[in-house]
Amino acid sequence: MRCREWIELFEKLAPMELACDWDNPGLIAGRYDKEIKKILVALDAADEVIEQAIAEQADLLVTHHPLIFKPLKQVNDGNFISRRIVRLLQADICCFAMHTNFDAAPGCMADLAAERLGLKNGEPLEVTGEVDGQPAGIGKVGNIETPVTLSELAAQVKSAFNLPFVTVYGADCVTGPVSRIAVSPGAGGSMTGLGIQKEAQVLVTGDIGHHTGIDAAACHMAVIDAGHYGLEHIFIPFVAEYIQRASAGAVKVITAAPAFPVKVL
Repeated sequence: MRCREWIELFEKLAPMELACDWDNPGLIAGRYDKEIKKILVALDAADEVIEQAIAEQADLLVTHHPLIFKPLKQVNDGNFISRRIVRLLQADICCFAMHTNFDAAPGCMADLAAERLGLKNGEPLEVTGEVDGQPAGIGKVGNIETPVTLSELAAQVKSAFNLPFVTVYGADCVTGPVSRIAVSPGAGGSMTGLGIQKEAQVLVTGDIGHHTGIDAAACHMAVIDAGHYGLEHIFIPFVAEYIQRASAGAVKVITAAPAFPVKVL
């Protein structure tokens, strides 16, 4: 299959119209007519991922985060972003991203995260579009069957997403059992107001700043910060499996190794 055919399959999974206006998903670099025999799936097109793609002789790199967010005025090896583009083009590797369209698409990021946490009767935390007459959007809010303490929920988050640690805001403000949970993989600082509005007792997300965390706690909603990568790395196995099914095994799929960017020392 050629690159353009894979793009059609990816857009069936995560329609482009679901992407936020500020986003830049799609074919970031490469040729539409490139024959694709090997695909590498990763969360980010980081230097080590691109070098892995080159070493493995991949034809297509599929990532969650777009390599380019802002327009580039020059493409050369003097800037770390444009240097990655040069490396990909030199190796004739296509680079494709599914970002906020994947976050919002039914069965994708929001639903995957909600499923891992056992949320029932979930609804989008932020509605950004519609698919087949049903609302779609960023994050999910719903209920878990058995109420748990905040510390028990934090342990469940670590287990569900294979995390070494999480940080918690509101541990002293939310003392009783919790059952109504919101989850927003990625950077969820802007989602705290929606979580409070939809009466979530806890928001599970990433990239929470000091003031955002303490303000949420003041409104009696705890926040479990599981990290941006921590919640979104579920993209990798899901998309790898999707590719395997779509190609019926005709394409070799490889994945980037786990690369949690934050460590507690």
